[in-house]
Amino acid sequence: MPSWAQAPASPEPTRIALRAARLFDGKSDRVLADAVMLIEGSRIQAVGTGLSIPSGARVIDLGDVTLLPGLIDAHSHLLLEVDTESGGDSLIATVAQRSTAERALLGAKLGREMLEAGVTTVRDLGNSGLNGDVALRDAIQRGWVQGPRISACTRALAPHGGQFPTLQPPAQALIEQEYVTISGVEAARRAVRQAISDGADCIKVIVDNGHNLLSLEELKVIVEEAHRKKRPVAAHTTTDESIRIAVQAGVDSVEHAYSLPDDVLAPMARKRIFMVPTEGPMDACDSFDAKTGNVERCRKLIAKAHDHLRRAVTAGVRLAAGSDMYVVMPGLTRGQASVKSFSAYAEAGLKPVDVLRAATVNAAELLRMQDQIGSLEPNKLADLLAVEGDPLKDIGALKQVRFVMKDGQVVLDARSQKERVDESTR
Repeated sequence: MPSWAQAPASPEPTRIALRAARLFDGKSDRVLADAVMLIEGSRIQAVGTGLSIPSGARVIDLGDVTLLPGLIDAHSHLLLEVDTESGGDSLIATVAQRSTAERALLGAKLGREMLEAGVTTVRDLGNSGLNGDVALRDAIQRGWVQGPRISACTRALAPHGGQFPTLQPPAQALIEQEYVTISGVEAARRAVRQAISDGADCIKVIVDNGHNLLSLEELKVIVEEAHRKKRPVAAHTTTDESIRIAVQAGVDSVEHAYSLPDDVLAPMARKRIFMVPTEGPMDACDSFDAKTGNVERCRKLIAKAHDHLRRAVTAGVRLAAGSDMYVVMPGLTRGQASVKSFSAYAEAGLKPVDVLRAATVNAAELLRMQDQIGSLEPNKLADLLAVEGDPLKDIGALKQVRFVMKDGQVVLDARSQKERVDESTR
């Protein structure tokens, strides 16, 4: 074979040494001071203090920041955006008026915003049209666009009607654009198999939708079939009855926990079922018009959610962080709004270290990706961010993102020009 026809040699993996004043690895209760992290290619090689830096490595001295694992949003909706202030698209209007292709392009924009806020992985739980989340996931994996690593659920499985209001018969075809409706055990089994065939990494189930409720038998088959193919199951529940069915069936996570009766707490802890709280911080209520009474209603709902979270933690239920962000928040990118929502856990009384774990190691375990992401240790993927201040003292430090890396590639470097040392001379 002539030399010009031979495959080019693979380039040597890039070696990077990161320096930072502090490092939180995702597992310890404290930060590591004067930290050095060695990265080769896409993976972490070593983490410690005073590590010897290999010859030829690119040195990035981040200064007075805290390095921490890339954040994980375990309940995202990248292909959905509702602008409540301008009376913009509702869910049903989005499905009726926007193609899946258009929504995937929106997802590329919002995904980039998530990444720049330090969210390097998301579990996208439906509301993405006909497999638009899979298309976006694959585009990011192929390097066509920049965005977070996506665990995609495809269309959510749901009782008849999906999550739409009652629709006239001519409009009911819209439901199957967004949901796979279930009626019977074998239909449930087929739906899981179809989702996996479509590329699902996880299965999202709407257990109840206000007027219909999946049966325990249907949900057990969904869980059984998903687990047989090693896919976790996320359950959207809103009532005491639906959360009891979900827990009894053995789902992997309960989303929102709008209803949380005392009798489900012990089995959730015993079965290691995660709770993914999604209520935002209390100041989210300030955007409502006080004259309508919506501010007070909002605050009562969030206070109730705080109570649910505290009761769950006391009972030993594990938490994974999820934003459920799909609304335009004025002045904030999708990423900034999603990360801000995690501060609600601190408002409920969680220690900052437990909030960080919910958004790193716990969420990684829920996604069944704990061998790849969620902590800063050797052989894990180099997904990380650096923030000003110390988030173990003040979770608000997560708003001050200075540096983001995913798969060993620098995504964001917000240091000033003065702070950037000419690394080629070091």
